[in-house]
Amino acid sequence: MAKKRVDKGVPGMELLVCRNPKAAQRYEIEERIEAGMVLKGSEVKSLRHRRGDLDGSYAAIAGNELYLHKMHIPPYEQAGAFGHEPRRSRKLLAHRREIERMRGRLSTRGFTLVPLQVYFRNGVAKVQLGLGRGKRLGDDRESVRRKQDLRDARDAMRRGKGHRGKA
Repeated sequence: MAKKRVDKGVPGMELLVCRNPKAAQRYEIEERIEAGMVLKGSEVKSLRHRRGDLDGSYAAIAGNELYLHKMHIPPYEQAGAFGHEPRRSRKLLAHRREIERMRGRLSTRGFTLVPLQVYFRNGVAKVQLGLGRGKRLGDDRESVRRKQDLRDARDAMRRGKGHRGKA
C-alpha cells in the first residue's frame, strides 16, 4: 500500500493547498497561529484539488470573531447552481483566549495578521496565520546581507574541506 504524501510545513499536515511566499518577504513573522476555516461544500472540494490563492488576503478581528478576507477559492465546476462566491470573507475558528491575545498584539502599531498557508489536517481545512510586522527597506537590506554572509561562510567551508594543508 502506498504511503500518504505529506508536504513540508506543519507537522501532521495531510495536504498542502497553497502558500503565501510573499508574506515572508513583506513581513517579519513573530508568531504563528493555526485556525480552522468555516467553508461551504464546494469550497472544500475546490481546496482538495489544490485550488486556492492567498495573494492579497488578510485576517482581521470583527467583534469577538476572526475572519479571513480576500482569499480566492475558484468555483468547483460540478457544483452548478450550489457554488460559492470566490472571494467572500470566511470565518476562522480559534479559541477565545487566542483571539483576545491577538487583539492585544494587533492594537500595537505595525502588526497585522497574514495568512501563511492553507492545508488539511485530519480531514479539516486549516489556515496558518502569522502575526507579522511590515518590513522596511532597511530591514530588507539586513536580511539580504545576512543571507549573503551565510552563503559566503558556506562557500568558505566547502573550499576548506578539500585542502587539508600540505606544508
